Amino acid sequence: MKALRVLRRLFAHEVRLLASIARWAARRPHGVEGGRSFGYARGQGAMMFGIAFVCVLESVCMAVLLRNHPAVHRVVLVLDVYTLLLVVGMHAAAVTRPHVLDGTVLRIRRAAHVDLRVPLSAIASVRRELVTTHERSEGRLDLAMAAQTTITLELAAPVRHFTFLGRPQDVRLIRFHADEPDALVRDLRAVRELTRERTAPSPTPGRPA
Repeated sequence: MKALRVLRRLFAHEVRLLASIARWAARRPHGVEGGRSFGYARGQGAMMFGIAFVCVLESVCMAVLLRNHPAVHRVVLVLDVYTLLLVVGMHAAAVTRPHVLDGTVLRIRRAAHVDLRVPLSAIASVRRELVTTHERSEGRLDLAMAAQTTITLELAAPVRHFTFLGRPQDVRLIRFHADEPDALVRDLRAVRELTRERTAPSPTPGRPA
């Protein structure tokens, strides 16, 4: 049963990647209604282009090597094209699934495999911080893009995160990347301040004169 759940997750993930290509072509971002979106895919564009180029080059080389074995070549070509689609899909998912900030939640995402909703009430502090080395630590979630994160989020209360294979993890510190980190931090602080003002208790009325 556990293996079946893993296969289901892998299949669902690949479907989301392929669907993201269509969203990218149609310029239809996912889940941004009612909030402000913040991209994070800009930093990985060159790397993903390089990976896609290597996939195309490998496909051409295999076509030359297998020119006398057409049946094998057809199988390899299908696998190569599918691999290239997944690479494009990973970048498309990062483009079409940005971070989203609304009045109550910060939705932190990374491509099609991380979608974490952090209530603004659970945030203790947020700061602009460039980090290029990330070591695994209990209670910390690092969502690096191109090996770097630019925003650090400290939580007053833990938030439940599920890993790619479905393992639950409670996190109190989140580091993630945004193409415009200063704008995200500024807007997040402003929304939190506005929320606090709205929920602050009314002053006790004085005694009548």
